[in-house]
Amino acid sequence: MRKALCVGIDSYQYISDLRGSVNDANAVKSALERNGDGTLNFDVKLLCATSEASYISRRQLKDAIENLFRSETEISVSYYSGHGSFDTSGGYLCTSEIKRADDGVSLNDVMEIVARSKAQNKIVILDSCFSGVISNPTEMPKYSLLKDGTTILAACGENEYATEKNGQGVFTSLLVEALYGGAMNLLGEVSPGSIYSYIDLSPGAWEQRPVFKANIKSFVSLRKNIPPIQITELR
Repeated sequence: MRKALCVGIDSYQYISDLRGSVNDANAVKSALERNGDGTLNFDVKLLCATSEASYISRRQLKDAIENLFRSETEISVSYYSGHGSFDTSGGYLCTSEIKRADDGVSLNDVMEIVARSKAQNKIVILDSCFSGVISNPTEMPKYSLLKDGTTILAACGENEYATEKNGQGVFTSLLVEALYGGAMNLLGEVSPGSIYSYIDLSPGAWEQRPVFKANIKSFVSLRKNIPPIQITELR
């Protein structure tokens, strides 16, 4: 079983709204749901805040993350796009009702959930400001050493902002390109490591730098595309 949670929050009650986070979540959902040949890949749950009527609360987001990582799956992927915040106690994923930095879902809590997970492979992908603070040894001493089978991909460093361009996060646009084949190997498979390499080489002039951290024995494939060379020819 392969499960994914894709969260996009554009709408906030007390802080400025975003324009591209819901687009981000939908794009990642589409890339993960099916492989290049149309076969089913991930069972994806989409959670989006597009207006006041669909606000996502702290409790709702944390419950969704807990439900994702509770199962004994082959792979569980948690993707978040939205505002991120940071204070002296660490980093947070901002939900729709926040008034101050620490009102959101603590990244320390996220990593605690991941650490308890029975999933064979646990992947956390964040497109939010300050997201590189996740699993930082200073702010998150309990979870800076990742449990076996854990991978983190973050859009930027702990002191950097994640930017949007043309209605989509810069990091997520590269992530989606990578999933659709930009980062595939000769078998058509796309791993978290190859995604990071693809994104890291692509930023050009934009200032944010992606963060990659993993404790794994082997790379897993997040999507299988049509191979650039037929397997019979490759052999």
